[in-house]
Amino acid sequence: MSLVLDSSIALAWVYADEATPPVREVLDAVIGSGAWVPGIWRLEVANVLEMGVRRGRSDAAFRDATLADLALLPIRIDPDTANHAWGATLRLAERYKLTVYDAAYLELALRRGLPLATLDAELRSAAQSESTSLLGL
Repeated sequence: MSLVLDSSIALAWVYADEATPPVREVLDAVIGSGAWVPGIWRLEVANVLEMGVRRGRSDAAFRDATLADLALLPIRIDPDTANHAWGATLRLAERYKLTVYDAAYLELALRRGLPLATLDAELRSAAQSESTSLLGL
């Protein structure tokens, strides 16, 4: 089963103290069936890893190795994220008081009819309101 992958889940894979059994199950699902992500996903992941370097949580070698490992996974970048930003994505952000960035994950899950894997509480709540299947907790 394919899914929409939020950056919070992907980043939980790489930090041992955050990798719970449900998070590891999502990793297994991605390895087995792939995942879709909005066009901002790589920027979000890279930003969190870079902030980890700046704050001393990890070093640049860890950041670079993590990005190389993530690049090997069957994760597809949705080519239409930007086309929905000023329409459906913005409406979801407004309705559920999400950032537009988080709403992009929900919009993608709704548009593709896929479950959403996220650890973000507000995004999970919005997805439940939209009857979107959830993974990750």
